[in-house]
Amino acid sequence: MKRIALIALIAVALAACTEVENHRIPYSSVNIALDNTGLWDTYGVHALGDCRIFNKSQKIPANFAYTAMTFTGYGGVMLVAGVDNTPLAYDCCCPVECAPGITLFFNSELEAECPTCGSRFDVINGTGSPLSGEAHEKAYGLTIYHAFPASFGGYVITR
Repeated sequence: MKRIALIALIAVALAACTEVENHRIPYSSVNIALDNTGLWDTYGVHALGDCRIFNKSQKIPANFAYTAMTFTGYGGVMLVAGVDNTPLAYDCCCPVECAPGITLFFNSELEAECPTCGSRFDVINGTGSPLSGEAHEKAYGLTIYHAFPASFGGYVITR
């Protein structure tokens, strides 16, 4: 009897573990060079609650010097300061909607939120995991990009 209960408990635990799908949007290049202290001080994120959106086609931020070598993903890039102030980057495209024009915003709860489907995502812990809404129901997470320290201060955001 104990053995059956143990097997049932293990089966329930395994069924509860769901893998998050974070490759729903089409592949797009990412290269944002905030690779010196001046650029990072102006356009970077420095403390929990800081967020910056980069979207080359919409010229966001308006005064950023986009070059031919700058790429901002499928729906733009959301750069946030994580819980330990580490820069974290995600595609702004909602993985439920999969349309580059439907982009996430950073809400007052320090989450990314879709204005169309209402799904919310964890962006300050580096996971991009769905927290609520249709994305949570279907286990659709955000596409994660990487922020690497640059030689002269600042960071480079890439895929």
